Amino acid sequence: MDKLIITGQNRLKGAINVHGAKNAALPILISSLLSNKDLKLFNVPKVDDINNMLKLLKGYGSNIKNNKNSIIINNSNIKNISADYDIVRKMRASILILGPLLSRFGYSKISLPGGCAIGTRPIDIHLDGLTKLGATFNIENGFVIGNIKNKLKGNNIKLPFPSVGATENILMASVLAEGDTIIENAAREPEIEDLGNCLISMGAKIDCLGSKKIFIHGVTSLNEAKHNIISDRIVAGTYIILAVMLNCNFEVNNFNPNHIKSLIQILKKMGCNLDINESSVKVFPSNKLKSGKVITAPYPGFPTDLQAQLMALMSLTEGRSQIKETVFENRFMHVPELNRLGAKINLKKDKAYIEGGQNFKGAQVMASDLRASVSLVLAALCAEGTTTINRVYHLDRGYEKIEQGIGKLGLKIKRIKY
Repeated sequence: MDKLIITGQNRLKGAINVHGAKNAALPILISSLLSNKDLKLFNVPKVDDINNMLKLLKGYGSNIKNNKNSIIINNSNIKNISADYDIVRKMRASILILGPLLSRFGYSKISLPGGCAIGTRPIDIHLDGLTKLGATFNIENGFVIGNIKNKLKGNNIKLPFPSVGATENILMASVLAEGDTIIENAAREPEIEDLGNCLISMGAKIDCLGSKKIFIHGVTSLNEAKHNIISDRIVAGTYIILAVMLNCNFEVNNFNPNHIKSLIQILKKMGCNLDINESSVKVFPSNKLKSGKVITAPYPGFPTDLQAQLMALMSLTEGRSQIKETVFENRFMHVPELNRLGAKINLKKDKAYIEGGQNFKGAQVMASDLRASVSLVLAALCAEGTTTINRVYHLDRGYEKIEQGIGKLGLKIKRIKY
């Protein structure tokens, strides 16, 4: 197990390029199961969730060539259609395998998935949508077992909530279904649009990506394709918030700022000095920052995956800030650890009240999930003294060796195995 040792209050210098989005890459990797032709992917992030997904696909029989700048997947020899429990339990995204396997092979068996402990995230919405396409499911001994008779058939499916995972699962399944499918109240995240664009490059017929209503006309097969994964908007937002917290000149490159409009809006309201370009954001030193009020919401609302990072920033601003969490019911697990570092945050049900003007001080803290762990890194980098962050395997699920990236830019952060 690893831990990070961070010495705070050093100056961040230069610029950083944002790596590929893991939440786009995961469903796109899974979508390769829909075809028996090569899928070549670029800008795939080197993070643990991706490594585990590649192991899972290899367990099914996927032939994977991992080159320096690309990954080539061929699924012409799939032999095993029951997923490895030890891998599935680590990743919520593994449930996305249901749709593609049912659509191509008519059968799928996968254990109930794991991931971060930030809420129940029920899979009923996935199963209900796939059932409307003609699948039947049983849950036995911790496994979800799906079957179809003949082929999936297109249908009108209205989601009760714009679930990202359910939208992706139904989208992938319906690509090879007979006839037309409409997904209403679909999630609109950029990662879903990226998945759809990859499927289109493979020969799928999809319209109105990025809207609340997606139209899919089923095709009989998919073709060889190449696709470039979008850059990670959450990683970009994390580095922008860090630069604001350290009040320095810094540039975050190689991503689409339109994907984090809600973050940019709140930062500007708080008084942050930002220059927005086509594929980068420049951060400049700001005068005293004001408090803010945020409600997390599905895209294009404020992303729950940036809530913890923004909370760390709000601890340094003037006045009292407020964050209301509406997406996950258990996503304030980082609050006690931020308080150990000197924050003053009080919780009342789904709201966090953050007293600004605090000074972080180094301490021993423990990461509880992916985004919570990076909020502790941000606070530690601003803290007086040295901070030790334990259980950083959470961090490695979504950030490429963060100590190597920002550690080269003036900050003191090192990894130790214990």
